[in-house]
Amino acid sequence: MRQLVVLGTASQVPTRTRNHNGYLLRWDGEGLLFDPGEGTQRQMIHAGVSANMITRICLTHVHGDHCFGLPGVLSRMALDAVPHPVHLHFPSSGGDVVRALVSVSTPGVDLRLHPHGEAGPVGDGLEVQPLKHRIETYGYRLVEPDGRTLLPERLQAAGISGPETGRLQRQGSLAGVRLDDVSAARPGQRFAFVMDTAPCRGAEELADGVDLLVAESTFADDDAGLAGQYRHLTAGQAGELAAHAGARTLVLTHFSARYGGDATLLSAQARARAGTAAVIAAEDLQRIGFPRRRRWSPGAALQRGPVTASMPNPSFSPVSQGGHS
Repeated sequence: MRQLVVLGTASQVPTRTRNHNGYLLRWDGEGLLFDPGEGTQRQMIHAGVSANMITRICLTHVHGDHCFGLPGVLSRMALDAVPHPVHLHFPSSGGDVVRALVSVSTPGVDLRLHPHGEAGPVGDGLEVQPLKHRIETYGYRLVEPDGRTLLPERLQAAGISGPETGRLQRQGSLAGVRLDDVSAARPGQRFAFVMDTAPCRGAEELADGVDLLVAESTFADDDAGLAGQYRHLTAGQAGELAAHAGARTLVLTHFSARYGGDATLLSAQARARAGTAAVIAAEDLQRIGFPRRRRWSPGAALQRGPVTASMPNPSFSPVSQGGHS
C-alpha cells in the first residue's frame, strides 16, 4: 500500500483542530515519517498508526514544529521494542539539535543517523534538494524505478504463456520475442515533500513530474509580504509549483494559525494556479492515497486515475524556535 497519513497540519502555532507537523508515508514495506512536530506520538494513536511501521524519519530542518516530537516517537518505538533499524535523515548543520533530541529519548532503538549537507541520494530511491528557508533546509523526493506492464494480447499473439512469461521478464527476450515487444513502459510513482521554503530551484526539482506533492501553504496570497519575510510559500505559489512541475496531486499543509481551522481560502487560491493538478487541503488524521497508476491503451496517451482521500479509520492498525518556522 502507498498512502500518506497526515498527523498534523499546523505551522508554528497549533490550533484546536490542527496539530504541529507530522506525515507518515506508507510506501510498500517502508514507513517514512516526515517532520514529527510536538504531539506526533499522540496523533499516531488517533490515526491508528503503529510505531513499528516507521523505518525512516526525515527532517527538513530543525525548527521546533518540525522536530520536537522526535523524542516521544523514539521513546514509543523503544517501548514497543521495534526490532528493525530506523534511519534518521537530517541537515548536517542541525546535528547538535538532533543529537540533543535523541539523547532525551528512551534508549533501545537501533537508530542510525544520516546527516546530509548537499543535494543527492540519501537512501534507496530517496534524494534531497536544498530549499530556501531561514536555516539550512532540505526537501525530499522518493522515486520508484520505471518498469514495464505486460500486454496480454501481445503475449498471446507471440505464443508466450505460463512460466515462459516469467522467464521473458527475467531475461529480457525469449525465443526471438523481446520484452519490449509485448509490454508498455510504466512510469514509476514519485512523491515529493516540500516544506518551509521560498520559491526556489530545489523545490522545482523535487516536484518535477511527481504523482503526489506535499507542499507547505503557510500564507494566503494577500500575505505575500509575510511569506517573503519568513521565506515561506503562499497558497498561490504552491499551486504554481505544482502546475510548473506537472504534479498530478498537490497536498497543501503547514497552515498559519491566522486562518483558524478553515483552509478554504488557501485551497481556492492554490487551485486557481495549479493547472491540471488536483488540490487537497490536508486535515489532521486524513489519509490520502496515491493516484492510480497511469493506464496504457493502444494508440492513446497514458491515462490518469483519480486520487483518493479519507478521514482516519480507527480500526486500522498495521513543531518552532522563534518567528514563523
